[in-house]
This record gives sequence, C-alpha cells and structure tokens, in this order.
Amino acid sequence: MSRMNLYRWLPLLGVMGGLGGCATPELETAEPLAQLQGEAIVSSITEGDYVIRSAMTNKCIDIASSNTADGAKVQQWDCNGTNAQKFHISPTSDGYWKIINVNSGKGLDIKEVSTAANAEVHQWSYVGGANQQFRFVGRGNNQFSIHVRHTDMAIDLYWGSADNGTIYVQYPYTGTSNQHYTFDKVDGGTQPPPTGTGIAAILSESTFNTMFPSRNGFYTYAALVAAANTFPSFATSGDTATRKREVAAFLANISHETGGLVYIEEINKSVMCDTSWGPPGCGCAAGKWYYGRGPIQLSWNGNYCAAGNALGVDLKNNPDLVAQNATIAWRTGFWFWMTQTGAGSMTGHDAIVNGAGFGETIRTINGALECNGRNPAQVDSRVNNYNRFLGLLGASAVGNNRC
Repeated sequence: MSRMNLYRWLPLLGVMGGLGGCATPELETAEPLAQLQGEAIVSSITEGDYVIRSAMTNKCIDIASSNTADGAKVQQWDCNGTNAQKFHISPTSDGYWKIINVNSGKGLDIKEVSTAANAEVHQWSYVGGANQQFRFVGRGNNQFSIHVRHTDMAIDLYWGSADNGTIYVQYPYTGTSNQHYTFDKVDGGTQPPPTGTGIAAILSESTFNTMFPSRNGFYTYAALVAAANTFPSFATSGDTATRKREVAAFLANISHETGGLVYIEEINKSVMCDTSWGPPGCGCAAGKWYYGRGPIQLSWNGNYCAAGNALGVDLKNNPDLVAQNATIAWRTGFWFWMTQTGAGSMTGHDAIVNGAGFGETIRTINGALECNGRNPAQVDSRVNNYNRFLGLLGASAVGNNRC
C-alpha cells in the first residue's frame, strides 16, 4: 500500500438476520411504556435507553458475557449496570418497537424466525424483521408484557426460573409473572429529535442503523454525532441536497473501509512505520504499531502523528486510542475527510461541496490503488454504498461518481 493512501480495503460481510415472513397480526392498543425511578406513567411511548427487569425475579435481561456477535445468548442475570443490560428502545411502525442492546448495537430477535412456542430469543443484527419488533402491553403495577410482531407471543422467562443464565423464549400469553417486565429508564433515556444544521439534522439514528445493520457496537451514532460536531463545516455547507450528499459520501467510503462498520482494526496487522515522510517529530514510538484502525482505517506513523496533532490527542505514542475511544475514532475519519487530499487534488469535503463528484472522494482516499482502472471492483463497492445511502437520505448524485 502506498504511504499516500491511509487505508487498506477490507472485504464486505454479508451477515443477515432472519426476516420475518409472517403476516402482521391484528394490533391491540398497547398501553404506554412506564417511566420508572419515581416518574409517572407517560401518555405515549418515547424513545430511550432502558434496563428491563423480570417482574418475577427482579433480574435483568442481559447479553451473555457482553458478547457483540450475532446469535449471542440473551439471558437473565443479576442486574449490574453494564451496557450488556441496557437497551435502546425506538419505534418502527404501527405501534411496534425495536430493542437494541447499547453495547453491541444489535437487537433482540426470535431465532430463525420461528413461529413455535419456546423458540429462543437471541441477539442479531437488526434488519427490520417482524421477528425483531415488539409491542408493549400494560398489565398494571408498572408492569408490561412484550409481544413479538410475527407471532404476537409474549417474551417468557423460561419456566420462571430464578437462576442466572436462564434463557428467554416466545410463548402464548398466559398472564403469569414470568411474562411481565418493568422498564427502568437510564439517565432520562429520551433522545431529542434532530436539531440544528449538522449531521444530526441530516441523519437520524434509525437511518444510521438501517445503513449499518451489522455494525460493531463500538461505532455508535452518539459518537459519530459528537465527532462530527467538532468539524463545524461538515454537513453544514451548501443546500440541504449538498449536505445529504456529503453525509452519504463520507459514510459510503467508511462502509467500504470497515466492511460495513464491522471492523475496528485492520485484519492483517503490521508495524507500518516509515520515518522518511510526515510532519517533523513524527517518528515511531518504541513498540507501537501503526496499522489501520477506526472508521477511516488510519494507517502509518506519519498519519497517526498528524491526526493526533490536529485533534489534540497523542496518537503517536498511543495509536490504540483509535480502537478504544469511539469519538476519537470518528474524529480521525473526519480529520482526513475535511483536511487531507491524500492521493487526489482536493479533500473529500471539497469534492462534494464544490460539485466535483463522489469519484473524487475515492481518488483522495485510495486513488493510487483503485482509480484509472486499477481496481474497478473496489470502486463499484464504494459507488454502490453511495447510491444506497443517497436513496435512504432522499438525495441524488451530482458530478462524476467514478474515478
């Protein structure tokens, strides 16, 4: 890889959860979700982060061992305050909600889209399946039953066991306490609607999740927004259509670099130290490796040092921060997008804002390896991402998409 190119391509993963194939059952009117911790029952369900407890045992729904993989076990466990026991609840349609684990970014899911009683609840990347959507029915005393969309069966603590590690299944509603739950809102939980003119006004969290259904939980929407806000010109330049194109273009390249926000670190790691270029004083710290990390797959000591200098973070001596702190990771991506010309003649930001087209962003990022017919399959991958994201944001391309 040329030192002029910060990235190393990572293959896209085709990981899919099961889409529900059953017709949606006729809806009942769900009673409002409770805000606990001394608050009154609200008149309508609001989006937020919750700890969900069994009304029978007062233990928490938990992702076993904080696992971030598809198929991870969903179990009962003593409540411990970790993100493995916190779930972001947000609406889908017709009174149904998705339940996404805060740690993994993946949702509660009925295994293999089963319609059978006692089918297991596990964790899976959210793809909008009816087996991944739920409604909440008030049962009194701030307790609720949780019904899966594709069968309308209730989430059931298996055999009502009090043991840690007990699984959850779907089962016809019987009214017993092992099918009732309380919802504790975490730190107020409700997220405000998008405001302002930055990325949050262009890209909602639900659209972000749709773009990256298999993403690693490290790459959070909150960290993306926080990082983008440190670059005031990102997604604020030009008219609304231009701002949408910039968000789509940035995320399309990021998706290609990380396999759909799956990878945090490069697969084939190496030292990647070259002291013949880079800003003054940007040598290599003893024992540190400068392989690709984060959404932009930042690589080489000179780039770590330059990015760190710009962001006020010592990435020369601690490159691992890019794989440990999500906001820093996203900021390295925006640093390159907004300030670096790489193998091209303009920044990615300028390419979109000035109408040069998506193809020039590819040239900036990895043109020496991909453009001018060198690797058309990789260009295709980026362009396909771009067109898909434009569609989700309700925008269209301007300029040349290819390089």
